[in-house]
Amino acid sequence: MSEAAVSAVLARRHMHQVEPATGSILIIDDEAAIRESLETLLAIEGYSVETARTAEEGLAMLAASPRDLVLLDFALPDRNGLEVLDEIRQRDPGLPVIMITAYGTVENAVKAMQAGAANFVQKPWENRDLLTKLQNQLSRAESQRQLQRRYEEEVRDAREIQASLLPKRLPSVPGFEIAAITQPLRFVGGDYYNVVAIDERQTAFCIADVAGKGLPAALLMSSLHAALQPLVSQNLSPAELCYRLNRILCELTPVGKFISFFYGVLDAKENRLTYCNAGHNPPWLIRRDGSSLELQSQGAVLGQFPQWSYRQSELRLGIGDELLLFTDGLAEADNANEELFGESRLVRVAQEHLGLSARDVMAALLNAASQHCGGQFQDDASIIVVKAAEA
Repeated sequence: MSEAAVSAVLARRHMHQVEPATGSILIIDDEAAIRESLETLLAIEGYSVETARTAEEGLAMLAASPRDLVLLDFALPDRNGLEVLDEIRQRDPGLPVIMITAYGTVENAVKAMQAGAANFVQKPWENRDLLTKLQNQLSRAESQRQLQRRYEEEVRDAREIQASLLPKRLPSVPGFEIAAITQPLRFVGGDYYNVVAIDERQTAFCIADVAGKGLPAALLMSSLHAALQPLVSQNLSPAELCYRLNRILCELTPVGKFISFFYGVLDAKENRLTYCNAGHNPPWLIRRDGSSLELQSQGAVLGQFPQWSYRQSELRLGIGDELLLFTDGLAEADNANEELFGESRLVRVAQEHLGLSARDVMAALLNAASQHCGGQFQDDASIIVVKAAEA
């Protein structure tokens, strides 16, 4: 840019009291005259500007320090501009890139836009047009960053709220070990568990799975938590608790949604478990001798049939016995061949780790399922392990 042009821009800024622009811009162009001209124009406007002569130099500068926008030459001596654009897009999909070329054909413009360019400018450019396009892209990028920041804040808040609904510490139960964990597929999920000491000898525990994933499932899970808490404190039988909880949730649950739920009360003095199952995966009991038993008692899921009458069952836990409760995200984790982890593997892993603590058995189950699916669970996964402690 000539001295006269620079003076004209400065005079216009002073006359109209134009606020200086903000943003960091990287120019990647092999022509020194082009780099100098763009740098002068943008610096006068108030932008922070750096230049690179080659693609590799420019990419190295982007790797070292983020920029708000890139002006990229279509034809560079060491790399094709479209290749460079693709690499920039892979590194930072939100970074706006404006392509500049002396070969301003419609074909090149289409190629650049299809490859992810934010806009296209032909050499020689018209300053006002270039600055308008540049400012538009910077404004859009800033709006996207603000949206992303708000989204991340909401995600963090949602995680904290959901975490507050799960027990921070499990109660100590004389003669028993209890371990539990949930692993949401997304930032929040629809799996739920709780362990509550009712009195000195009775401990209630439950596990639930809300139909669906993500935020909708998490919202319904919070309704389950709110409805369940006062019922647990009333020391109801499992069948009565499920009946009342179902009546409440039928009024709150949207059409097409439901909750599977297992609720049990453990009497630590008599080693007796009284339980009710509302459509949940049947738990497995692994006896000390390695034999296994599926707890088949089954009732309707919560939130669909307001008049459903639930039944409860009982069993006694011997020393060394383990009770496994889980959601279908664990049993249905599948591998690349679409082969489910399955309950038979779950039982086998528990049998292979019978001598370990409840926490170690829980970790072994989660690790085995994760290895089976390559760490790519398709749903929320939760586990509770209740073990009658060794004498």
